[in-house]
Amino acid sequence: MDVARRNNVTVTGNAQGPTVVLAHGFGCDQNMWRLTLPALVEDYRVVLFDYVGSGRSEPSAFSEERYGSLDGYARDVVEICEAFDLRDTTFVGHSVSAMIGVLAAETAPERIGALAMVAPSPRYIDDDGYRGGFSAQDIDELLDSLEANYLGWSAAMAPVIMGNADRPELGEELRNSFCATDPDMARVFARTTFLSDSRDDLKRVRVPTLVLECTDDAIAPREVGAFVHQAIPGSTLVTLDATGHCPHLSAPEATNTALTAFLTGLR
Repeated sequence: MDVARRNNVTVTGNAQGPTVVLAHGFGCDQNMWRLTLPALVEDYRVVLFDYVGSGRSEPSAFSEERYGSLDGYARDVVEICEAFDLRDTTFVGHSVSAMIGVLAAETAPERIGALAMVAPSPRYIDDDGYRGGFSAQDIDELLDSLEANYLGWSAAMAPVIMGNADRPELGEELRNSFCATDPDMARVFARTTFLSDSRDDLKRVRVPTLVLECTDDAIAPREVGAFVHQAIPGSTLVTLDATGHCPHLSAPEATNTALTAFLTGLR
């Protein structure tokens, strides 16, 4: 299948500039980056896409076997880079996409030359000496609730994930995005996301890396940002003046300032 159609790839911005790939998180699509685009399109070629099962991707391309692990999503990223001959790109990944970018960069180092992680988490479940933010029971209950009533789960969880209770329109947008995702495909992506453990993968990152965290994030607490920063040699950690798990929507100016400063330093 044509990769551009499979992943609904969009290319915009300055065709002569360095390439930036924007990758959305669980339950979202490329539209979630609309407030980031104005900060990039003048100087960078920007590539956006939807993971299979999200947005306007091709649903017939979905395979539970392939997308039952983060490696399957990383293969999508590598195949997009190959199809569009992208080299030395900066991969900007939100949430679970940050770890997908780590895997893609290891698989195809000539394609991805830098990583920008927005609210990343390599593991959501607490472990000995590690705080991911959730107990194993928390995640089991979250996944059981999602599988039993996806629309109800979306309505309940979207405001929690987004934060910013004083701006309910943000939570409503995320809920609508969740609800627009095919429930069966979302269940697979959710299980893949919340049961993943990419901590060891961080140690193998060898490209310039920016880690963006929020001051208060129900999905990726500050301890997670510190762990990611410490695990990746030479990485830069920036704590945004933002709350919630989607700072590119709730605090776009702060997010864009940090991101463009990082990109400028790479040029």
